[in-house]
Amino acid sequence: MFGLSYLDISVIALYVLIITYLAWRIKTQVSSSGDYFMGGRKGSKFMMIANALGAGTHTDQAIAVSGATYQIGLAGIWYQWVWLFATPFYWLIAPIYRRLRYITTGDFFEERYGSKLGAAYTIMGMLYFIINIGLILKGTATAIEAVTKGAISLEVIVLLLTIFFLLYGVFGGLSSALTINIIQGMFILVLSFLLIPFAISTAGGISEIKNNLPEHMFSFVAPEEVTLFFIIMIIINGLIGIVVQPHHMAVGGSGKSEYNCRMGWTYGNFTKRFATLGWAFVGVFAAALFPGLENENRELAFGTAVVNLLPSGLIGLMIAAMAAAVLAACHNFMVGGSALFTRNLYKKFIDKNLSENDELKVARIASTIIVIGGVTIALTIPSVVQGLKYMWMITAYFGIAFWMAIIWKKSNRYGVWASLVTTLLATFATGPYFSFGLGWSLEYQIAVYLPIGFITFIIFSLLTNEEPKEQLEKFYTLLHTPVGEEYKLKEKGIEILLEGQSEVNTEINKDDISLEEKGHGLILVDLMSLGEKFRFNKYSIDIKGFGIAILFVLAIFAFGMLTANIG
Repeated sequence: MFGLSYLDISVIALYVLIITYLAWRIKTQVSSSGDYFMGGRKGSKFMMIANALGAGTHTDQAIAVSGATYQIGLAGIWYQWVWLFATPFYWLIAPIYRRLRYITTGDFFEERYGSKLGAAYTIMGMLYFIINIGLILKGTATAIEAVTKGAISLEVIVLLLTIFFLLYGVFGGLSSALTINIIQGMFILVLSFLLIPFAISTAGGISEIKNNLPEHMFSFVAPEEVTLFFIIMIIINGLIGIVVQPHHMAVGGSGKSEYNCRMGWTYGNFTKRFATLGWAFVGVFAAALFPGLENENRELAFGTAVVNLLPSGLIGLMIAAMAAAVLAACHNFMVGGSALFTRNLYKKFIDKNLSENDELKVARIASTIIVIGGVTIALTIPSVVQGLKYMWMITAYFGIAFWMAIIWKKSNRYGVWASLVTTLLATFATGPYFSFGLGWSLEYQIAVYLPIGFITFIIFSLLTNEEPKEQLEKFYTLLHTPVGEEYKLKEKGIEILLEGQSEVNTEINKDDISLEEKGHGLILVDLMSLGEKFRFNKYSIDIKGFGIAILFVLAIFAFGMLTANIG
């Protein structure tokens, strides 16, 4: 039936019923837009880790990585390991999201640079979500179409997946994501590693696989496409752009405490970095076992491995795991996109007096519209990898403004606009997108547009007026007021967009020493004045956590190298 056994269909049906039931149960907990957009900032450490893993891990990523490694070897892993070396910085950035107490990254640009830049970012953010949802649906549908051997078309699979995650996502918002992604996370790990033992057994061992492949297939640097220069440039670009991926305000800022946010965003993503190794090896093993997929069909490698390696029942489990990755990520993107539209466009320019109930209705309608856009992308974009490259570029353009806003008080809106214009022009002039372009590949474009973007930003900010003093004071007061000290903000009359469940630390009342002096100082916020402010005790949480995270990076990379040399 549809290219699947009845046992496989039963496993898929059971998964769908359980997730749908849980989503409808959680729906009753959503009473406000704060619940819908940020889960009421109720996330525990475990919930935050699961949500970061679910929001950041999609089936299209497994499809893209396994397809790339099928063709060029383990070096294809960098299409997701692009952020491996950036992950320790999540420890430093997460408390910034939480401490600002904003609901969207559009709020960040609006509060720091003005409403017009908030709107400009919102348009970019919604485009990001639409493209991402499209890539997720396309990647997953491509794999399932291969599993069913074409019995169900890509278009039908896209439609079914869309209906499924709309059924539970539109009503539950981030509240359901924080809870259900605990289950989804387990399915994602299944997706990552289930195929490997079956592939090794079918091949007759690792040594037999290696005998059937050229040596470069087990290297993390490829002779073409993913060269060492490509890897270096996308890592730098990834660090710049990761801070403005629009769902990260919720992924990194919806926890009860700054520590929960740090742990969730950092270690949820480290779990993903480890899981990515599974996708990479699946592609390489598929190249040895099922040769013959042409370049344009390399993204069929994952689905081909599933249908040829797994027994009945486990194929159904794998399809359920693919659907789990769709739900976890698309849910976050759909909710994040609706938050941007509702708060930073609709309330700002259409109805400033929107009530709480009407805001929730608009958010749910916006969620549906964003999904429709994603479906359109899924049915038209040529490949997952090409979509990834587009997103890397557009986030880097705005990433420059985010980093400079935190680090440098002289950053202003004129610098942002000048930087956006010059990075776009540099991209068009050097790329293959128009007849007048130089036709350079992505890594060489990055080497041009990033320096130009930063230099232009600094020059225009220096030559023009600073942002209004009151606006800057409010922004940096938030950054210097740790979660737990909200009473200080209220005393100064500073608006808190969404406080959440943070509570006043009773220890503060005993010795009147601020949390910043007790280790909660933020290095990135004080970077320009560290020479005079630095004391280890003030920044101890930043320093210790960042150091441990670097060790995790080295451990994951070493494990990958060691595994690649087995046999």
